Amino acid sequence: MRDAADLEPVCVPALGPSMAHGFFGRAGGLSTGLYRGLNCGLGSNDDAATVQKNRARVASVLRFEPADLLTVYQIHSADVVTITERHAYEDAPQADAMVTKTPGLGLGILTADCAPILLADQKSGVIGAAHAGWKGAIGGVLENTVQAMEALGAARGDIHAAIGPTISQANYEVGPEFKARFLEEDASNEKFFEPSSKENHQQFDLPGFVHARLSAAGIGEIIDTACCTYADEARYFSYRRSTHRDEPDYGRNISVIGLIP
Repeated sequence: MRDAADLEPVCVPALGPSMAHGFFGRAGGLSTGLYRGLNCGLGSNDDAATVQKNRARVASVLRFEPADLLTVYQIHSADVVTITERHAYEDAPQADAMVTKTPGLGLGILTADCAPILLADQKSGVIGAAHAGWKGAIGGVLENTVQAMEALGAARGDIHAAIGPTISQANYEVGPEFKARFLEEDASNEKFFEPSSKENHQQFDLPGFVHARLSAAGIGEIIDTACCTYADEARYFSYRRSTHRDEPDYGRNISVIGLIP
């Protein structure tokens, strides 16, 4: 079993003492080359057996069985699934968020610049995990996750949410069509954009936008870990950094939350 210090997860105590959780990066993994470190993305072209070993290390740190560390087939949607039992990777539902009140199941979200959000209502024993890229965030994945938690007995005012390692505004340059879509939805979204050094381009604040959506949903407490996946190459995988280097693939960070049995 690996010690938690070897994997160096970022943890947020406000999620509650009965929640096993962590935002994991590259530290403590077995992958090499482009995937150096703790690549947990079975959708990458990394060696599948090595990725499974990486995921098993994460599970052991959080005291889950490897088969109880669950992920979904993420599609940048606003879809949420309620999890009541383990499923095989091959049978993973298509969705971008999960909720449960079943102890012993670890809900895992894979990211490489998008925002991973872990949510917990300590009082009701309901948890959630969401993947929020810009499409999911503007499409309502966060609001849908909160509603799904409520359906299991959570109260939104009692929910604590943590925003994990995400690409920062300083490193997220977007074009005019991108900004136009956000302003079309709500003119007040202007505040999430700053001019870029490139003509007609902007810097988008994804974690700020996610924070605002959670706040508007009435979440009790929101914590931003303020870790940038793009800037901190030693600690995190980044899709955009790999794209800028014309690399053929990239690893995935995993963020997990579960109820301690």
